[in-house]
Amino acid sequence: MTGWDWFMSLIIVWTFILLGLMLIGGFFMFRKFLKRLPKEDGKSILDWQAYYIEQALPLWKDEQRSLLNELVQPVPELFRDVAKEKIAGKISEIALKENATQLTLDMIIRGYIIATPKKDHRFLIKKLTQKQIDLEPYEHLLDRTTKSRGREIS
Repeated sequence: MTGWDWFMSLIIVWTFILLGLMLIGGFFMFRKFLKRLPKEDGKSILDWQAYYIEQALPLWKDEQRSLLNELVQPVPELFRDVAKEKIAGKISEIALKENATQLTLDMIIRGYIIATPKKDHRFLIKKLTQKQIDLEPYEHLLDRTTKSRGREIS
């Protein structure tokens, strides 16, 4: 192989790497775009999330914020802010629908469970067990099986 052949091979490989990276980035951008599309009521998922957080902001004290920060620690740092905002939106929605005057531990845990994918519940179970919080009231919301691995989480 001559020097020119190596160079052309390198260009072809580099082209496929760039295309792959652009496809991955485009996938995540498209998902964000879909969340921005308005629903029947004229507001998107992200609009409602921001509305709930804004309306419930006075209910959030430092204690609840630090608990939320502690609960989202297992989330990779790159996605942590997005996850925290989604979870805070769900917690705020629960608080507003229940006409709460303050956020309770129960609301935070329920909001976290509802807002997170079932595969991530094992991290929450582990964290709440470490903090010695009873999981019994939340069993109907928790998924203790990992379908991809087909085993029980204890």
